[in-house]
Amino acid sequence: MGNRFGVILKGFAMGIAEVIPGVSGGTIAFITGIYERLLNSIKNLDLKAIKLLLSGNFSDLWKKIDGNFLFSLFIGMAIGLFSGVFVISYLIKNHIEPLWGFFFGLIIASVLYIGKQVKKWNFIEIILLIIGIAVAYFLVAMHPMEGNHAYWYVFLSGLIAISALIMPGISGSFMLLILGMYTIIIPEVKAFLTTGSIDSLLLLAIFGTGMIVGLFTFARVMSWAFKYHQQNTLVLLTGFMIGSLYKIWPWRIALTWLNKEDNTIKHGIESIAKITSQHNKVIVEKLVLPSDYTIADPRIFTVISAMIIGFALVFFLERYQDNGE
Repeated sequence: MGNRFGVILKGFAMGIAEVIPGVSGGTIAFITGIYERLLNSIKNLDLKAIKLLLSGNFSDLWKKIDGNFLFSLFIGMAIGLFSGVFVISYLIKNHIEPLWGFFFGLIIASVLYIGKQVKKWNFIEIILLIIGIAVAYFLVAMHPMEGNHAYWYVFLSGLIAISALIMPGISGSFMLLILGMYTIIIPEVKAFLTTGSIDSLLLLAIFGTGMIVGLFTFARVMSWAFKYHQQNTLVLLTGFMIGSLYKIWPWRIALTWLNKEDNTIKHGIESIAKITSQHNKVIVEKLVLPSDYTIADPRIFTVISAMIIGFALVFFLERYQDNGE
């Protein structure tokens, strides 16, 4: 029972992480020691599993897919996702700098955690690390595209988002932001939960179908990579997480944004939290030092404290994992 509760908590942390652009649920899975188990469980949802289901052999099916683990994890993720929609929305609007600080510290510690598992660093590993950093930086520095309610685009967004969820260092919610779908999917979730909108349910069902297809496809790719190229895969993942740090630096300001009320481009210096809370889209942003963060209180002590807590949490989770509790 204790082990199942621990898996639920890890799923909850993954769900919370996926609501925040720039933070990866895959990173949480990796540092809590369930990443490869998750990949193998998803990979086992294959044709043989379907045959077991159709033949009514539920006991063997449950054992094949590690059902107790998957069920507990997804329960935790669902709770984390749905609660995160409301809680994280509040934190992003009112306490965005400490929130980013917490995850900045967490990802720095994750980089150290994954990097130290690479047994040998040579020229090839250095090149792969640079490639991983460059790819992640390119993705997180991209200007967001315009969202689209077309069902094919919603399906594609779900497929890409879930693939990013499985990849440590690349945030599924951030990929939604890049695709212009973050400001569409999150309100649709809220609309369904608060009003029971059928239109919202249909759109979310199509999005969910894309996620299922992406989940089964990409899990097999990552499982293969870990089985046959584990060290190179670890190096790439380390690079991905280093590159993703750009997106969650706590002190960032918006320079150019789209006003969605009149479709005009605005220029100036404004808080990211204020821009996004008004449902505008940031087009150009800038990272600054705390001393140059003049648009609001930089809350240096609070942010650094949040960084330390995030950093320490990774090593607490590592110890928890190593003790097998």
